This record gives sequence, C-alpha cells and structure tokens, in this order.
Amino acid sequence: MTQLTSVPRDLQPSLLAAALTAAARGWPVFPLRLGDKRPALHGEEQCTLTGPCLGGHVKWEQRATTDRGAIVRCWSHKPYNVGIATGPAGLLVVDLDKPKPNSKKDAPDGAATFEALCERAGQAVPTTYRVRTPSGGQHLYFTAPAGLRLGNTAGRLGPLIDTRACGGYVVAPGSTTPMGAYEVINPAPVAELPAWLPNLLEPPKPAARVTPLRLPAVSGTLAASAALERECEAVRTAPPKQANNTLNRSAFKVGRFVAWGDLPRHEVEEAFQAAGEARELTVAECRATIRSALDSSIRQARPRETA
Repeated sequence: MTQLTSVPRDLQPSLLAAALTAAARGWPVFPLRLGDKRPALHGEEQCTLTGPCLGGHVKWEQRATTDRGAIVRCWSHKPYNVGIATGPAGLLVVDLDKPKPNSKKDAPDGAATFEALCERAGQAVPTTYRVRTPSGGQHLYFTAPAGLRLGNTAGRLGPLIDTRACGGYVVAPGSTTPMGAYEVINPAPVAELPAWLPNLLEPPKPAARVTPLRLPAVSGTLAASAALERECEAVRTAPPKQANNTLNRSAFKVGRFVAWGDLPRHEVEEAFQAAGEARELTVAECRATIRSALDSSIRQARPRETA
C-alpha cells in the first residue's frame, strides 16, 4: 500500500487547482488517495448511511461534481489526487500503457499498438488532448459519441490499450504518485471519438450456437486451397485476445498464393472475412486487417521458384 507521507503536503494548492481546472471543463471530479489512484471515498461495506448517503450508499461516480464550492471545501480540507468520472464527463479516454518491466524487450507499447491499429484502419492517429502518466504511458481524451453508451474495456483494441468511459475514471493531470506526475503533453481541444472506433469498442455479441464453418468455394491449386482452409480455421479457433493478430498473420501467409496467381484475391478476402466474423471480430476490423495483410504479403512475395 502506498504511504501517504511519500507525497509532500505542499502539493495541496496545486491539487486543488487541478481539480478546479478539470471541473471548469465540465468534467466531474472526486478525491483519490494522496499519491495513489484509488478513490478516497468510503466503500459500501463501511457506509454509515449518513450525510450524502442518507438515502443509500452513493458511489464515487455519483459523488463526482463540478461544483466549485464543494471542490474547494474538499481539497482545502486535505490534499487529494484528482479523479475524473469519465461517464458523467462525456469522455472516452484511451489508456496507452507501457510494457511491464519483466516483458520481452521488443514488446510494443500501447502507443505503438494504437498507431498500428490506426494504420490498418487507414486513419491517422487522432490529434487530441493528451496526458502522460507517471509510468510513461499516455491518456488520449475523446468526446464520447452522443446516444451511445460505451463502457470500460481492457485489451479489446489491442495489447496494453484500455479505455475508460461509463463506469470508469482516470487520474487528472496535476495529480502525483511516487513515480511522478500526470502531465498534459498536448493541450489540444478534446476531439470527437473517431467514427471507426466505436464498433471496435462495443461489447461482443452473445456467443451463438457453434456450427461448422462453411467457407466460400474457392478456385486455385490444391496446395493453395488447402493453405487457405488451414489458415481460416486458425482464425476461427484463435484465442479471443489473439483473433485480430491471428487474422493478420494468416492472411499474410496466404497472400503469396494470390501474388503467384493461384488464388483470386476476392475469394481469399471473402474466406478470411467469414472466418474473422465467425470469431466475432467486427466487419470493419476484419476488412482493414485483411486488406493490410494481403497488400503487405503481395508486395513482399518472392518468386515461386525461390520461395
């Protein structure tokens, strides 16, 4: 447990300023433990059903406020880190994390994975309000789409990428931990969430009854067709968090047969699209990944006689 004495009390004025700055943007805030990321409010088990909880326990998301008087009273009483309730704030924050110290040295961080995701979708990395975390990660702030309730996700967009929206919170810039401070590194206006992202963030549909995968009929040589069937089966049976990576890898493997003229590209795309959707990837995600993998494979394919 983090020792509260590890953070100087003279941070109190700056933490109050951080809370007021967030609230001035219309982002409801609530107190976090000093030097920590955990809420400083009591849990339901310890609730005495008095004060704000007189009518029943009130959780941190409901306690978050933009009321200047309430914020001044709270942060003047005691120094706290600042939490932003992303749901009430109308925000969706993309959290790009760093690999753990015991990870492989060449493991990509969340920022690199997000950049690759944007590239596969044929989109530029969005310019928006951006905060650096004490661990070296980043928070990208977006305006959540109106009328669409998006919750928190962990790894749905890719390794080391989480999102915080309804039911979640982020630590506001100006807050500190023993590792360092949360700092704004791009004060750009908060951008709207790119239109291609919500489909990737929505909860997966309930699993349907498993039926044998029927791939579209394909032409081509026997070896090429067998390779396509084998790689489509690999996609269909991939672990949930590896589905997109498996689709990318498998489509790349089959791309050489397209380059050699053994399989028509549109038939390969249809087969992998069916396999990816059977693994509950979105239509847009499948299409972008397949297109990128085949383009790369065809471009790099060696002549058949040297392969």
